[in-house]
Amino acid sequence: MKLQADGSSVLDGVGRHGALVYEFEREGPRTVLTRSSCTSPWHHFPPSCLDDSGCAYTWLVNPSGGLVGGDHLSVEAQLHARSHVLLTSPSANRVYRSLAELSVQSVRLSVGPDARLEWLPEVTIPFAGSRFRQSIHVDLAPGATVVLWDAMASGRVARHERWAFASLENEICIKTALDGSVVERYRVVPDRLPESVGLAGSWDYVASLFVIGDAVGADVWKRLDTALAAILEQRPGLVLGGISTPATPGLAVKLVARSAPDLTAVQEAMWTAIRNELWGLPALNLRRY
Repeated sequence: MKLQADGSSVLDGVGRHGALVYEFEREGPRTVLTRSSCTSPWHHFPPSCLDDSGCAYTWLVNPSGGLVGGDHLSVEAQLHARSHVLLTSPSANRVYRSLAELSVQSVRLSVGPDARLEWLPEVTIPFAGSRFRQSIHVDLAPGATVVLWDAMASGRVARHERWAFASLENEICIKTALDGSVVERYRVVPDRLPESVGLAGSWDYVASLFVIGDAVGADVWKRLDTALAAILEQRPGLVLGGISTPATPGLAVKLVARSAPDLTAVQEAMWTAIRNELWGLPALNLRRY
């Protein structure tokens, strides 16, 4: 047994250390996968071309069903100049109960000049007693744009496991070419620090959306701000959210929702508005289920 930096103990050899690595380049009108590797529990799933935009639609597939204590999973993706990639997942990210060990997921995304990245995974569901730590770091080159969505449930809502997990830590850091950055950090410990749940305690889903890029004009940001605000107002009492303007060019959205269908409907509506305003593209039905 050994101690981690935060003082928690871990058992040697417990859990899996899985790494998923992708590298994309633009070839003519399309984005292609030029390098990839994975170790268990990640499974390699080649990207698809679902429309004429040249975007490489890529699935993050973990057939094991979720994370257990001691798991350390990582995702790395490098997008070269002018490439366009959407990274998503086929189902929710489940984090199972653990007596002591953390489940850790680390994501590093590098977006090259004039490249476009859409990070749209399914919601994270922390089971009762689970311990989860996630970090998502994005580096943007000049002209690059990222659309980043991250959502969590209060637990297995249908089994009445609301805010019953042991701990959940999350960090999102987006760095731009001009050394500006957008950072979101939070730590929720419902049992020991009930105040950490805050106003979200009466809701079942919490989500963040970041749209960051220095190649987007001020008029586009203004139209997009108006469109996203209108979407957030369409479900009074079911969805509550707000939009802020960070120091870097872009928009940041924080919202809470009553149910998974409410969360999904708002996410799809906002994604549709973003794709239309930024690139004149429709949002596809990814047909996860």
